[in-house]
Amino acid sequence: MLVISSREFRQHQKKYFDKVDQGEQIIVQRGKDKSYALTPVLEDDVYFTETMIAKLQQSLNQAKDGKTKTFESNKELKIFLDL
Repeated sequence: MLVISSREFRQHQKKYFDKVDQGEQIIVQRGKDKSYALTPVLEDDVYFTETMIAKLQQSLNQAKDGKTKTFESNKELKIFLDL
């Protein structure tokens, strides 16, 4: 793991992004009490994947068709969710 200052990161961004792409962990320190980890964003990290979009569309279609559940109280909801 490599810990660098924010100034160092600003001056040599490409160098540090390349290191992260090669698997090295980079921590950027900002001031005395703030730190950030550089991490590549992978396809799995993107929330709205094709699978998620399909699930959202299915939920929208169910709502349009009236296939919804209404609860009169938090207790009913907890029972439904088995909490």
